[in-house]
Amino acid sequence: MHQNSTRCSGPFAALGRFSFRHRRWVALAWAGLIVLGLVFGTKVFSAAAPSAKAAGSESATGSALLSQAGTSSDALQALIGGKSPDDAKVKTAVAAAERDLKAQPGVASVTDTRATDGTSQVLSVQLSNAKALDSASARLDRIAADSGATVKLGGNQVLQQQVQQQTKSDTESGEMIALPVTLAVMVLIFGGFIAAGLPLLGAVGSVAGALLALFGFSQIMPMDTSVLPITTVLGLGLSIDYALLMVNRFREERSKGATIEAAVERTSATAGRTIAFSALTVAVALSGLFVLTSPIFRAVAAAGVSVVVITVLSGLTLVPALLGFAGKRIKPPKHGVRDNGRFAWVVRKVQRKALPVALGAAALLVACAAPFFGAHAQSLSTQVLPSSFSSREVADVITADYPQLAEPDVTVFVKSDKAVAQAYAEKVATLPDVRSAQVTESGGSGASAWSAVGVRVDGTAQGASAQHVVGELRADRAGLTTYVTGNAASVVDFEHEIQTRGPWALGLIVVATFLLLFLMTGSVVVPIKALVMNLLSLGAALGVMTLVFQDGWFSGLLGFTPTGGLEAWIPVLVFVFSFGLSMDYEVFLLSRIKELHDEGYDCSRAVELGVQRSGRIITSAAALMVIVFLGFSTGRMLDIKEIGLALAVAVLVDATLVRMLLVPATMSLFGKGNWWAPAPLRRLYARFGFKEHANLPPLPDPVGALPSPRAADHERPGVPVALLKR
Repeated sequence: MHQNSTRCSGPFAALGRFSFRHRRWVALAWAGLIVLGLVFGTKVFSAAAPSAKAAGSESATGSALLSQAGTSSDALQALIGGKSPDDAKVKTAVAAAERDLKAQPGVASVTDTRATDGTSQVLSVQLSNAKALDSASARLDRIAADSGATVKLGGNQVLQQQVQQQTKSDTESGEMIALPVTLAVMVLIFGGFIAAGLPLLGAVGSVAGALLALFGFSQIMPMDTSVLPITTVLGLGLSIDYALLMVNRFREERSKGATIEAAVERTSATAGRTIAFSALTVAVALSGLFVLTSPIFRAVAAAGVSVVVITVLSGLTLVPALLGFAGKRIKPPKHGVRDNGRFAWVVRKVQRKALPVALGAAALLVACAAPFFGAHAQSLSTQVLPSSFSSREVADVITADYPQLAEPDVTVFVKSDKAVAQAYAEKVATLPDVRSAQVTESGGSGASAWSAVGVRVDGTAQGASAQHVVGELRADRAGLTTYVTGNAASVVDFEHEIQTRGPWALGLIVVATFLLLFLMTGSVVVPIKALVMNLLSLGAALGVMTLVFQDGWFSGLLGFTPTGGLEAWIPVLVFVFSFGLSMDYEVFLLSRIKELHDEGYDCSRAVELGVQRSGRIITSAAALMVIVFLGFSTGRMLDIKEIGLALAVAVLVDATLVRMLLVPATMSLFGKGNWWAPAPLRRLYARFGFKEHANLPPLPDPVGALPSPRAADHERPGVPVALLKR
């Protein structure tokens, strides 16, 4: 290779060249990162815990105050059934357990409650020290062996343990399902195991780095368990996509006669630049979550951006290094890069009937989005787990058979003694939609006195009536210091946060994305169209999610029980992730179209060739991403199912209806207008804009020329003949 004449310029080419020439050190560094991720990163599953989704709000503050006061809502509960509570062995075993538990350090109190039908009982153990949970649980479990009765443990602390364990299990099983299927698909794409294996090795490095980053963040900020699978699946999907793009471009360069080193360098200069720009758009979308106040959003934003950075670094350093090791064994495509294939055929068909195709595709997406306008937000607790889990089963039985133990629909933490709180409860009981209100617990004295008022409402616990009562209680506090909390209050606070801060987050994402696409294309039309089409594909995903998880479509197939609504925070994350991933494919496609347009092709031909040359990689990347997301949707946690399925639908819709139909149709309709921008912005682009593609130097002594373009190309107006002879 003639180093001086064929060396690519620019930072991406330099990084690829460095990674290739120092591939042993690069691979060793990533191997070290993988080891650290396995040793320390996996500890994040025990460090994370379910948290209040509307933290910082009144409902979250009230819940924290109740927890600090040691109310029975945080008690460890043992449901004892299978035998009558009056059975002699049961009575003896329960009495012995009560004595032992009261003598244990960290146990504040033990109470025994019978079901309304007298067939079972619940031992409620109030802990003053969370470290006593394991010993108390072990003692309660012994009741089964001593009496022959069944014992099932529940309560918030057991729920937290089971959510942590199942989140880890779902994440691991999702990876175990996705990775083998992904490998099989990539073997079909590349026609060999070596080329197919490189993206998976890159994915392993990315996931290990992601876990390490998550563990680091868990040490400095609250890390909700829901954040772990979300960011892990993002890192896994993006790393496979980016590595796929890099390996595909490497094979193209090899088919043009480039040496392995030259192919790696040219791949980094082109595909490396593309994945860096793509990662930037995804990171921008995630950064919008920083505007929101809930810790779960900020944790997802911080962890997600870090994962994106690690993923793109894997694509820019680890993949070029691996190409250096395995490049000789990666076969280039047999027929070079073809400009006349099935994707070009589809585009030509679309261009002939651009307006009907655009209107039809848009109408279909709007129809798919329609169900989301009837979505109901809710706050799930034990419902995130299947009914077979003990914490879920205990909660369901208590709701049905132990009304005295069931949590009220709305709870008011009152800073006053019991007498004042009782007078307040009597006033609350007269409000519309309130079925009953009474003081459930109280404690402290003087200035530290507190009481908990439980309010039961007409209708469902999180329905319109419950939310209306929350508003009434906050509007009139009767001159007392009160904190209205409970699931209905959490939903109200969460929706208020989205309504007040959501527009700012959306504005940040839209403006930043528009600027990035403008700097890439020099057009104001293309970014606006991209934003509109992204919203259409996102709406379709949210609509499908509503039909499945709220209305119960295919619930039997997916293995869950519909709860009549959507977890309030999930549509926000689906929006942000879908938006970022849609822009990911937008960059893949626009980079090719813009490159061809700058070379002199007219709009129609640039679109046709751009879709033909990038269609296979976009479709392949989307297929792999869908596999990853569906792998995670097979998990048992309901929130992971919702996110996995919604993102799979979003990617599928975006890579088919949007990229293959809407984009070609609308670009054909706008023609030269696609690249329009006001004169001041054109000057701005000329000065600060950057090209997504790179100007590559010619290869020396090329071997194996590309096939000649089809003859019909010579008859097309606006196509430079010189380009057709490349």
